[in-house]
Amino acid sequence: MPTYNKLVRDKIPQIIESKGKEFSTKILNDEDYIKYLKEKAYEELDECCAAETDGEAVEELADLLEVVRALSKQHGSTIEEVEAVRKDKAEKRGGFQDKMFLIEVKD
Repeated sequence: MPTYNKLVRDKIPQIIESKGKEFSTKILNDEDYIKYLKEKAYEELDECCAAETDGEAVEELADLLEVVRALSKQHGSTIEEVEAVRKDKAEKRGGFQDKMFLIEVKD
């Protein structure tokens, strides 16, 4: 039986059970939950970077967004509040639409 030791989506146990397989899970405490959400964020980002099509990239971005939503909740915020901070930073510092690549700054 494969060992995963990773955070999974809430319905994964039901999906595994529907296939007639046995599994084991545990509920994480808040500290471990944040730790494994951060690991999951790296996993989803890696999968996004490895995506070979736009469709695959969008799937992985959706997974990453789900992790961001969960992290924002764990940090006492909402995705809407995170979006408001993003907008404020974009107004002050810009976004990434111009594809600007900084080479160097001379003193």
